[in-house]
Amino acid sequence: MNPLDFDIDGADWPLRESSRFVRAGGHRWHVQDYGQKAGAAPTALLVHGAAGANHSWRHLGPLLAQNFHVVAPDLPGHAFTRPDGKLDMTLKGQSQALEAMLAKLDCQPQLVIGHSAGAVILGRLIAERRLTPNLFVCINGAFFPFEGVAGHIFPMLARLVHMNPLAGRLFAWTANRAQIATLIRDMGSKIEDHGLDLYTRLFTSPAHCSAAIQMVSNWDLTRVPDDLRRIMIPTLLIIGDKDGYIRPRQANRVARLLPNPKLVHFQGGHIVHEEDPRGVCAAILDAWSLVSATHAEQGQE
Repeated sequence: MNPLDFDIDGADWPLRESSRFVRAGGHRWHVQDYGQKAGAAPTALLVHGAAGANHSWRHLGPLLAQNFHVVAPDLPGHAFTRPDGKLDMTLKGQSQALEAMLAKLDCQPQLVIGHSAGAVILGRLIAERRLTPNLFVCINGAFFPFEGVAGHIFPMLARLVHMNPLAGRLFAWTANRAQIATLIRDMGSKIEDHGLDLYTRLFTSPAHCSAAIQMVSNWDLTRVPDDLRRIMIPTLLIIGDKDGYIRPRQANRVARLLPNPKLVHFQGGHIVHEEDPRGVCAAILDAWSLVSATHAEQGQE
């Protein structure tokens, strides 16, 4: 279905020099890894949200790379990660695929950061102890249904994909830069022109749109409250107070379910880490320092 071509569509992809492709879990993964040498520094795993890609970390990733070895994949069906067969876009399928990719890379991250739906995938793996990081960071985690414009659009797309398997292709054919700019404004976010160009590239790709719509239509959040209650590690909730998709009050609901949460608010929207990467990085490093100090004290006892 006309997937994105890395040689053409990825010619100016952010951090392209760090990209590589690996096969695992029935997919050919596009993964970026950069920063400190693996093994010599802790590993940070960065997982983007539905309809996004690892370009979302183009600003935050290099800042974290000063202290971590950074691993940032495109999720199955998104951007340059292609399935070898049929896509399983359920939460279970996505978490299993990510786990297989990490096993292939022999990657055991100590810090995991998820944006929106990416946070939900990581939460499932942590709750089931298939990931055992020291710190979990959720950036506007989509643990409950979207609100605002997205709360109307996404259920409509879910119904559409059940009625018409070509829904992703139709969406991509009708998308344009102006519409994507409006979509990002509805998120409550403001980003630079190159970032808008990258999102436009994604949303005009039939394969990418089809995967994103399938993900939305198969997203079952019924187990999320139980998952959150089982996440015993320190969890940092980063909240964009202008988020038009995940209302800030949802973070309070998430925090009540988590055993060990901390909330930090920013004046940004749904993709706040793209708007204020330095502020978000500082919040993550502060939380990491506290976790590291606690581990050091426990090691001395």
